[in-house]
Amino acid sequence: MPEDIYRKLAKHLDNLPGGFPSTDTGVEFRILKRLFTPEEAEFALYLTLIPEESRVVARRVKMSAKDASRRLESMAQKGLIYRIASRNGLPKYMALQYVIGIWEFHVNDLDQGMAKDMGEYMPYLFDQAWKKPQLRTVPVNKSLSAELKVMTYENAEELVKHVRKSVVAPCICRRELGLLGKGCGKPEEACLIFDGGADYYLRNGLGREISQDEVLDILKIAEEAGLVLQPSNAKEIANICCCCGDCCGVLRNLKRYPKPASLASTPFFAVVDAETCQGCGVCEDRCQMEAIQLVGEKASIDLNRCIGCGLCVSTCPAGSMTLARKPEYDQPDVPGNFTGTIFQLGRARGKLSPGKLLMMQLKSKVDRLLASKYRPD
Repeated sequence: MPEDIYRKLAKHLDNLPGGFPSTDTGVEFRILKRLFTPEEAEFALYLTLIPEESRVVARRVKMSAKDASRRLESMAQKGLIYRIASRNGLPKYMALQYVIGIWEFHVNDLDQGMAKDMGEYMPYLFDQAWKKPQLRTVPVNKSLSAELKVMTYENAEELVKHVRKSVVAPCICRRELGLLGKGCGKPEEACLIFDGGADYYLRNGLGREISQDEVLDILKIAEEAGLVLQPSNAKEIANICCCCGDCCGVLRNLKRYPKPASLASTPFFAVVDAETCQGCGVCEDRCQMEAIQLVGEKASIDLNRCIGCGLCVSTCPAGSMTLARKPEYDQPDVPGNFTGTIFQLGRARGKLSPGKLLMMQLKSKVDRLLASKYRPD
């Protein structure tokens, strides 16, 4: 019976936008068993991408609203489902995809076994499920010149001016590799979460609230440490990850491809002026995508690998490195918000067509109406 429940849960998660593909080794089931009890795994099957109050889920599961509320809150606290505060004061709960989602919410209870399993599983997940990027790359602020046309949503410092609440949390990727003795030594407290996500992080004790000035300080520290800024792939940000090529699950897996720039959401690329380049090699050391190397004592950029992070520009002593905007036809399609990002990914995977979303919304509406009359024994 438990084995069957975990197979159903794996299928349920794979039907969500972020995916949860099967493997030859069965590592996906080891992961689920580490995270979910059989009872929690079965309960998770009743949640969808539509946020719903506990009484709606209670009717679906056929248990009392009180018991359903207790179970939902426990699972939200464990980072297995998502909790959203509503205007009437009653929280709403929804299904949570594995990445970005469940995995990140276990940064504080990560152990070596889980880190090892995730290291084995991430290439499967990246290759089979990430048909559209959930993160995008924006340049570090010091690399932006007055001549470069930059949209507000392409400038990290401008983006964070419009958020109401900010939280900083440990980077689960660097913590994961650190547990396995493969850490890079770069700052660990470097994941920035905003607004609704910040509320969830605070309630679950996953991070600490910080001011806007502290957010800007962290962005400066990230630039100095050579970290790539990766906000959510939306014009209205939900988070900014400060990533390194040694530990970040996204960058590490992108680097496995011969042309990672074609898979990344990025509007810029680096350009070198060979006439002024001094061949110091600072840019080569700073590049997290292995896109730069010295050829004949001059920096050479592989545009198939460059994701336009600007780390080479901000520290070039000769000022030989600059950023250029991709031609208009190469610009990534950036959704308005992270919900749009998730739906874009779901459609690309064939898991969330407009018709399927409409049916999901209608079913939820019917369930809400029926739940108002539901009286369990």
